[in-house]
Amino acid sequence: MRPFEETSDRAADRSMPPDAGGRTITVIQGDLAISADPKVTISTVLGSCVAVCMFEENVRIGGMNHFLLPGEGGGNGTQRYGVHLMELLINGLLKAGASRARLRAKIFGGARMSDNLRDIGRGNVDFAQSFLLREGIPILSEHVGGRQARRLKFNPTTGAVQQLLVSGIEDVAAAPPPRPVPKPDITLF
Repeated sequence: MRPFEETSDRAADRSMPPDAGGRTITVIQGDLAISADPKVTISTVLGSCVAVCMFEENVRIGGMNHFLLPGEGGGNGTQRYGVHLMELLINGLLKAGASRARLRAKIFGGARMSDNLRDIGRGNVDFAQSFLLREGIPILSEHVGGRQARRLKFNPTTGAVQQLLVSGIEDVAAAPPPRPVPKPDITLF
């Protein structure tokens, strides 16, 4: 069994060669990145979080966000929520010269990482889909749900995405309690 499975939403697109000699921008939880540099790859790792890769092919610009929770939230920590990061991504692309009418999106993530918790991933996916529908931004592809973490590499100027699926995720059992040390049968003075 391979630990990773590589998938691509553009199998015939070779615009993303491995190690193209460019720069990688890593997007962490609650963050986003936008670039028009063809030598830049935007990367992230997802579990139940969702990343939306959005781009505009005519201007050759794109960006990726990575949100932890659906909706708006409130107060401090709004950067973790989908509404905040979706608006920042769209506005950042428009400010950089993209046409709203030509924006396109791809959605990734939203895995159910544990049976013991509510399905946060499904809520994140539902939010991203409904937000993009309301905003009139077409979703060209998506790879969502499941029980596997994902690593994404996004070329913001072409919209190409490579995805590695982490397989064989298992719950780690707690370590057994330490055994008591036996006491010696003799007493030394």
